[in-house]
Amino acid sequence: MGKLDGRRIVITGSSRSLGRHFALACAAQGASVVVNGTNETALADVEREIADTGAAVRAVAGSVAEVDVCNQLVDTCVREFGGIDVMVNNAGIVRDRTLLKMSDEDFDEVISVNLRGPFLCTRAAAIAMSKQGSGHIIQVTSASGLVGNFGQTNYAAAKAGLMGIMYTAVKELARYQIRCNAMWPVARTDMTQPLIDRAAKSAREMGFGEPEDVAQGLVWLASEAASGFNGQCLTFNGRKTALWRSPSEEYIRQDDQPITLEGLEGYYAELTPIPVYSSRG
Repeated sequence: MGKLDGRRIVITGSSRSLGRHFALACAAQGASVVVNGTNETALADVEREIADTGAAVRAVAGSVAEVDVCNQLVDTCVREFGGIDVMVNNAGIVRDRTLLKMSDEDFDEVISVNLRGPFLCTRAAAIAMSKQGSGHIIQVTSASGLVGNFGQTNYAAAKAGLMGIMYTAVKELARYQIRCNAMWPVARTDMTQPLIDRAAKSAREMGFGEPEDVAQGLVWLASEAASGFNGQCLTFNGRKTALWRSPSEEYIRQDDQPITLEGLEGYYAELTPIPVYSSRG
């Protein structure tokens, strides 16, 4: 018995790299999978690789920046497999440049794929899931979205936006028995390999796990074992796992009367600013 027997899953950006391993791992645990990518040759390869294992698989080529592709992903899953249980918003691109050098095109292209795409897929999946009265939407975020990263204003904005989508979807979709979670997979991928190469260290030394190991975290999150999780952000690198706490207030002061400018000055003069989040440790 597989951990995902009977589950019908759509995984965007699953023709290569970590997304491919997500799809392979889910199929190996019994899921029926819809795979997606913009490179039709790579997409056909992963579709064939999954089909050769005996698992049910369908492929939808195209960019999630296009609403028709997002709708087709969900429609294909419902038509071919009878419904959709899990939507995994994994597709993403990078166009790294520092803020002072980033062009409008650099920003818009990343936002289009990494934020607009997940919105479109989330909406399409939620409509289908609301009709069946169940479902699970997983946003794949990153350290950039949680703590920021040098040279990634566009990517960080998109990945942080996924957390906003998740938190809002938790509030809006609970009435339909739809859960929403996020995962920050810390893996050696096409995107992270240049960082590893520049540091002249091993992936493990830098905290990156192998994609086939990290994919097990996605399998767990998509499985019945995680059915009690909603509004959570899981991080996993194959050897370390944790949940991220959502932002919350600290140093709370509540007065009966409006706090004056002088009152603010005096209050915060005595406090140490909260440290910026760190992804290390």
